[in-house]
Amino acid sequence: MLNAEYRRSLIKKYSLSAEDELLAARVIDKFEAAERKNSVQSTRFLAERDLLCAVPLLDELGAAYTLWGGYEEAERVCAILTPDYLGPEDVKSGKNCPLTVIHAEYSPDESPGHRDFLGALMGMGIERDSVGDIIPQEGSCDIVVLKELGAFILSGLEKAGKVRLRLSETDRAQGREAAYKRIRDTVASLRLDAVVASGFSLSRDKAVQAIKAGKVSVGGAEVLKPDRLLGGGEKISLRGSGKIVLSEVSGLSRKGRTIIEIKKFI
Repeated sequence: MLNAEYRRSLIKKYSLSAEDELLAARVIDKFEAAERKNSVQSTRFLAERDLLCAVPLLDELGAAYTLWGGYEEAERVCAILTPDYLGPEDVKSGKNCPLTVIHAEYSPDESPGHRDFLGALMGMGIERDSVGDIIPQEGSCDIVVLKELGAFILSGLEKAGKVRLRLSETDRAQGREAAYKRIRDTVASLRLDAVVASGFSLSRDKAVQAIKAGKVSVGGAEVLKPDRLLGGGEKISLRGSGKIVLSEVSGLSRKGRTIIEIKKFI
């Protein structure tokens, strides 16, 4: 068990908000349970922003853990703490995995979306952090959830929107490659406002306003400074407008501007 003073110092160190403090406390609780029982323990699903608190905290604690969301490249993942007799692959499926996948099938003529499935789950009283990625495809959708909810969802989820569903349970979700378009452009510098303007087709002034209003995050963390310099590889979100990645920085143009490539997810 961590002593109270060290616990408080860790929570303060890795928290930027009251929500972070609650998350950090829960992560420490799971770490202590894993140490005490030498058993698998898991957080609830963590969004990108949550990982900025949870991952460095677990690293400082020296925890053995695996980030897993039901398939490779999942956006929402659980931090699964593993005892010394299990490795990462041992908790990604089977009895040691704390996740399950609800596979919903429906007519290919129907097209329920992410919001339809999420709304149906919330309507059952299920909390958002109990649900991972929701992956609708033609004629089917995979929904990653905490294993403890599997039977409840199988017996109670009948429709998404107005679409009737046929449900089954499986170990892994069938992830799909995210669709995006490539944007090649030149910018005066790798300032955040310049990249946001390019990636979201905004004027520079509109990009600055959005950043200062707290609508822009980089790697899940809100950034309020338009002059934040980027290095390449950052994932940038603009509330209400989606997500981009600064995928490539490739030198200077003949006019001395920086050549960039952006992936805009669609």
